[in-house]
Amino acid sequence: MKKIGLLSDTHAFLDARIFEYFAECDEVWHAGDFGSMDVLERLRGFKPLRGVYGNIDGAQIRAEMPLDLRFFCEDVPVLMTHIGGYPGRYNPRVRQLLQDDPPRNGLFICGHSHILKAIPDKQLGFLHLNPGACGNEGWHQVKTLMRFVLDAGAIRDLQVIELGQRGRNVF
Repeated sequence: MKKIGLLSDTHAFLDARIFEYFAECDEVWHAGDFGSMDVLERLRGFKPLRGVYGNIDGAQIRAEMPLDLRFFCEDVPVLMTHIGGYPGRYNPRVRQLLQDDPPRNGLFICGHSHILKAIPDKQLGFLHLNPGACGNEGWHQVKTLMRFVLDAGAIRDLQVIELGQRGRNVF
């Protein structure tokens, strides 16, 4: 069993409460747009980190993180990328990846849109997650994160965490 903390679109800002909400997590996953190496290094120093680079990330982050990441965690297949879309409206590049090799009974994770989503893709057989955005840049109004548990091939206990209004820093 592993507890996962999922975030995206930090855009060079880490709300201190992320560390409180993810304190009991075994791993932190970041779905792109770190925005700075400082964010990447602070998360990496906190918990084991898996992630992908986003469209705003520069060469240094792109050298550290891949465009796409496929792995298994607790027997759950995972595919993560930054710009992915959602069921019925996938990015064309990602649509091909998903059709060729979907993470069946697993997770497809992306960021980019700043819109929190948890949608089953019944046609391809996985759960799509987008944790929204937890940075202060972008058009989202509320900063959001997700937590969940992976256990023996199952995804359970999905939680959405609201950090409050974008631009407000409550420590």
